[in-house]
Amino acid sequence: MMTLILRRLLALPIILIIIYTITLTLAWAVPGNPLENPEKRPKPEVIEQMNKQYNLDSFPRFYISYLTSATGIKYASDTLSGQLQRERDAASAQDTPLPARPIFDLGPSLKYDDQTVNEIIRDTLPVSITLGASAILIALFVGIGAGIIGAVKPNSLADLSTLAISMIGISLPSFVIGTVMLLIFSLWLGWFPIAQWGTPKSIVLPALTLSLPFAAYIARLTRMGMIDALGADYIRTARAKGAPERSVLLKHALKNAFLPVLSFLGPATAMAMTGSFVIERVFTVPGMGEHFVNAVQNKDLFLIIGVVLVFATMLIVFNLIVDVLYKWIDPRIE
Repeated sequence: MMTLILRRLLALPIILIIIYTITLTLAWAVPGNPLENPEKRPKPEVIEQMNKQYNLDSFPRFYISYLTSATGIKYASDTLSGQLQRERDAASAQDTPLPARPIFDLGPSLKYDDQTVNEIIRDTLPVSITLGASAILIALFVGIGAGIIGAVKPNSLADLSTLAISMIGISLPSFVIGTVMLLIFSLWLGWFPIAQWGTPKSIVLPALTLSLPFAAYIARLTRMGMIDALGADYIRTARAKGAPERSVLLKHALKNAFLPVLSFLGPATAMAMTGSFVIERVFTVPGMGEHFVNAVQNKDLFLIIGVVLVFATMLIVFNLIVDVLYKWIDPRIE
């Protein structure tokens, strides 16, 4: 177990560097940036200063400077060389407050002048995590329940209904489902607020909309796993010993049927917490996805790379957690 965790943790920085390289290359190739926005174009001397400070005019220099800042190498280097202390002493001598430097500095936002990427992620990531976690809990509850019903009564009306709903959940785009839910439950019935966040009622519709595709996949995986498990010898043995049907289904069959669902939960959880761009747009949720979409549209290099690195880290970590749980549930699995 420890070998698996250490191997994954050692691979984490290598994977992130590869993702960083690909992301920066693609983002750099897109023409334009906020400094060239005709509606809000800074003065030439400001552009020159920003290019010089952040190396925006040179791909190799930007690649190295951002990598050292984001990984904490620059912070450690400035601390060991005394540069950080000299900056603090100079700020104290001029009686000007020096903003705290983060260890992992993801840089400034080129679009949002008054915020750094660290601050944007700090403020928006909890919102995306709350929305994604709520969606996954709903998906688990609905998907496992529907899968069990379909497996217990295959080809019945209930089974065919859950399969049909699953296909709808997979096939329909989330923005269509979200728009229909807003129209019915917010505008017509008035049960839920529109364009609000921070209350339990405001989470329901976006979380439910986001959960539907995941619930559909979980239902199909659970159904197939339960059908295979219910035909196994150990299930017949448990029934022959007089075990209650509820115990047979939940304690014996579901344990093995849940393994494919667990494999799906790793990337699904990361996707739900970080890939809710469309849902956040439809329901005006102040999450990280909204800022990522704006960053791509405005070629905000620092924000694009910062958000992608956070997304990638979460995906790798959740997959590692799933592997550990897999090993814990069934030690026989290599």
